[in-house]
Amino acid sequence: MTTHIQRSALLPYPASALYALVNDVARYPEFLPWCSSAQILEQDEGQMRAGLTVAKGGLSQQFVTRNTLVPNESVTMDLEKGPFKQLHGVWSFKALGDKACKISLDLSFEYEGAIVRATLGPLFNQAANTMVDAFCQRARALYG
Repeated sequence: MTTHIQRSALLPYPASALYALVNDVARYPEFLPWCSSAQILEQDEGQMRAGLTVAKGGLSQQFVTRNTLVPNESVTMDLEKGPFKQLHGVWSFKALGDKACKISLDLSFEYEGAIVRATLGPLFNQAANTMVDAFCQRARALYG
């Protein structure tokens, strides 16, 4: 069963600042409470491989995504390895003038099996549902 989550927010910051925030994967553990570690495994101008560990209450799972980067416009994430049958997400940044932006996350995922769904499901569902809010709070903290 595939879970599909769509969230968006309007923020008083330029698209370039919000794109930089989402693309700064190494800092995710500083403001995403469910992210215990994050590494950039490889990066070039148009792509990034990133590894994340999600953890809560003694449970932890790692996954790796290949991210396709379109500067100041989008970050498209596709599962490379992890506890999912599939995971695909798109962050998009729509400039609303020079000093505002609509940030959107469109995420779909399916767990590898019933045990993973039962154990990781509640944590990842909550993380996915609150991710846009967490990035909005981080933007306010960094950009005022």
